[in-house]
Amino acid sequence: MKMKKKVIVAMSGGVDSSTTAALLKEQGYDVSGITMQLWDYAEEESGCCSLSDVLDARMAANQIGIKHTVVDYKEDFQKYVVKDFIDKYYCGQTPNPCIMCNEHMKFNFLLNKSLEMGADFLATGHYAKISKDSEGVFFLEKGQDKFKDQSYFLFTLSQKELSRLMFPLGEYTKNQVREISEGFNLSVANKKDSQDVCFIAKDYRGFIEKNLPNFNSKEGSIKSLDGQILGKHSGIHNFTIGQRKKLGINSPIAMYVVSINFKNNDVIVGNKEDLYSKVLFANNLNWSVNPKDLIEKKVDAKIRYRSPESSASIRFIDGRLHVLFDQPQRSITPGQAIVFYNKDKVLGGGWIDEVLR
Repeated sequence: MKMKKKVIVAMSGGVDSSTTAALLKEQGYDVSGITMQLWDYAEEESGCCSLSDVLDARMAANQIGIKHTVVDYKEDFQKYVVKDFIDKYYCGQTPNPCIMCNEHMKFNFLLNKSLEMGADFLATGHYAKISKDSEGVFFLEKGQDKFKDQSYFLFTLSQKELSRLMFPLGEYTKNQVREISEGFNLSVANKKDSQDVCFIAKDYRGFIEKNLPNFNSKEGSIKSLDGQILGKHSGIHNFTIGQRKKLGINSPIAMYVVSINFKNNDVIVGNKEDLYSKVLFANNLNWSVNPKDLIEKKVDAKIRYRSPESSASIRFIDGRLHVLFDQPQRSITPGQAIVFYNKDKVLGGGWIDEVLR
């Protein structure tokens, strides 16, 4: 008799991961659930780090009829996700903690834990697909639901990781998933999706000031593009590229943050047209293809989760990835990811390091 494949499902307490577990059990897999405890719980916290979400995951597992385990990764979450979030803002960049959480917490610590527990695969509720070509190379692809597609957040996945992962919801739309969840009579079927940074209840600025060891507010200047001092600020962590409100300056026209200079602590502002640029550099790259095969060819590039892809060409200059867009892009932001596509297939990606104007 052929043994059932063992799949451990990362259960966050939401409708997506709960439906993933129910679907896989229905399909005949040997399924169990696992939930990461990432935060010291407090009443004001929200998102996927709350105690209520852990309890929702346990209830869903009971309803599905599978074993459920909670693992404590609070220290690792602080080290790899929260610290990166604070450090990047303090240095004038805008981080993406969801990508860092996927890379380190889910697809390093949790995947390895699942394999240690005897699993053949770790499954999650991400809206993405995994394919394999005739040469055995795995590719990450967009999910069926193009609005919910989460491939952008998963560009760091390696061949080794892709070979051990399952994304069952990649074939469904969000509405279909809710209907399926209702069909399984899951208590989380109508639970709202989390929208904010999961470990911050209110203001990220206050969070940084509270949690950065020996925080020291560094005052600096707010300058125009031609170097004119327009005002003062109490720290570059209070700003992000494209920001228009709470700049602390008086201007007869709308002004936007167009760049942040960590070295001299300046915030540079300009008008809406000044937000646009065509060239960026990226580092910490991960590829599913040989990037040399892409040089001077057109690829589709996405500079933030909700931005549409735009045509660009790439090359390497002194070991750094240089990206030139066909059309100027608004508010290219250091600290965010850039992900490259060929239609639905993810070719690779990296982290935006510098923007040229």
